[in-house]
Amino acid sequence: MILIYFAIVILVPIWAQFRVKGTYKKYSQVSSSSQYRGAEVARKILDDNGLYHVGVEETRGFLSDHYDPRSKTVRLSSGNYHGDSVAAAAIAAHEVGHAIQDQEDYSFLRFRHALVPVANLGSNFSWILVMIGIFAQMSNMLLLGIIFMAAAVLFQLVTLPVEFNASNRAMDQIVSAGIIRNDEERETKKVLNAAALTYVAAAAVAVLELLRLVLIYTGMTREE
Repeated sequence: MILIYFAIVILVPIWAQFRVKGTYKKYSQVSSSSQYRGAEVARKILDDNGLYHVGVEETRGFLSDHYDPRSKTVRLSSGNYHGDSVAAAAIAAHEVGHAIQDQEDYSFLRFRHALVPVANLGSNFSWILVMIGIFAQMSNMLLLGIIFMAAAVLFQLVTLPVEFNASNRAMDQIVSAGIIRNDEERETKKVLNAAALTYVAAAAVAVLELLRLVLIYTGMTREE
């Protein structure tokens, strides 16, 4: 059972990353019918939704695309900023989906932003407390580590509806704007679904790890 557990924890994220990279590589070589570059896709959708104040910038890194709510900026990696592929259009639209969420004060996005300080604290300190609790056989310390970790896990779980909602918005926007044709919707959804896998995999692994520690804590308290 332990081997199966660690196989899941290690292999699931690796599989998700391979799936994302493979799907992106495939559809980054397929030009969209509109031949809009990613930057143009983002700008058009932003303008169509009245978000003229939101900027679009190029950023370094591979698939480093993101929306920065503090500076109100959609940042696209070079390949997606300049590329006119189906993958570039899908990712650009997805990041604009977050900008629209921000503008509409989407509840899950606000909740996730509120969780950031707590989640960062949990990620940084939970394992220190957990290791001390396990090796020193201090159940209270282990419980404190579990609580900190639970905050980080909650952040990952809340991220799921935020990402799926952004992808749904992306599909609606690029179809209604005529950026992709109906026969390109399937390919676009494959890109968005593959990207979502990384969040699903991370959340699943985090929940499994949290449950494992809860079982360890339960066993420890029974022995006291």
